[in-house]
Amino acid sequence: MMKQDLKSLNRKEMINWFKKENYPGFRAEQVFNWIYKNGVDSFHEMTNLPEELRSELDEKASVKSNLLLKKTLQASDGTIKYLWELTDGETLESVYLPFYEDMRHSVCISTQLGCAMNCIFCATGKGGLVRNLTTGEIIDQVLEIQKDISSGEFGKPGITNVVLMGMGEPLANFDNVIKAVEILNDEKGFAIGIRRITVSSSGLVPGIRRLAELNLQLVLAVSLNAPNDLLRNTLMPINRKYPLDELLSAVKYYIKKTSRRVTFEYILIDNVNDSPEQAYELVSLLRGIKCHLNLIPLNPVRGVKYRRPAREKILLFRDIIEKNGIAVTIRQERGPDIEAACGQLRHSGSKG
Repeated sequence: MMKQDLKSLNRKEMINWFKKENYPGFRAEQVFNWIYKNGVDSFHEMTNLPEELRSELDEKASVKSNLLLKKTLQASDGTIKYLWELTDGETLESVYLPFYEDMRHSVCISTQLGCAMNCIFCATGKGGLVRNLTTGEIIDQVLEIQKDISSGEFGKPGITNVVLMGMGEPLANFDNVIKAVEILNDEKGFAIGIRRITVSSSGLVPGIRRLAELNLQLVLAVSLNAPNDLLRNTLMPINRKYPLDELLSAVKYYIKKTSRRVTFEYILIDNVNDSPEQAYELVSLLRGIKCHLNLIPLNPVRGVKYRRPAREKILLFRDIIEKNGIAVTIRQERGPDIEAACGQLRHSGSKG
């Protein structure tokens, strides 16, 4: 019999599962608390459950981690990259990003094994898409990193921010991602504020519109990377299916439904999308949209010929955007020396 992975259920679903199995709903609340407030991955450690119930649950369900830690790499800035092996032998990566100066502990997690988007500047898509991650596999990245960084007591220091910007296109795994967001935000789960959760997208228009309907107050980050369709078609094949006018229409709909500002991510590539003329074109494209522009100088990716612009070009590009009234920042680089920065995560292999 296939065991039910309880970490693939949000709290309401877990209560319903317990009731279906003829257990009181409050027992589900207790298990939920053990998993997310105490980091416990064995029913037999859940001491406020009757011993008979613990044994029965152990036969029917699982709270064990879906991830086996294979390797960690720590950067000079404290960033840690984790390589995990899943139960089917596949591997994935996720990243811990400490910002000690403002007591922020962020994690960047993956939502798919590989990626189908095949953006030309990104390592993740080079091997294509293998499969979606389950909700449990998404959540376990946060749980296992939390265990690893906790000193003495689970949750101290606690993870404060989660960005779903690792391997994969989150909105292509919509249901599992939204369920993971619910668990992360649940006051009886991780209790991470919804505005501290970021979901990224390469521009999957139906997913953005579907997300808008949920009216969640999370951060939507859209990878833009070009000020026109001709260039974006080259950099991001998804643009051929959902060109800029459709993408921006969906973004405006999202803003209207949620009243939230959208973040646009723009990876700066030397002599590709970083000219002053392209900066002015970008200003024209984004003018009137409630947004923030995040400039990301290209991180080196093995097998990719592109390079990051010189510092002067980056600053000039930013200044043009800023002087034309659009909020803009240059992203603080984290973990490039261990290939943990934006666009560097890889699906590094399969079974064997």
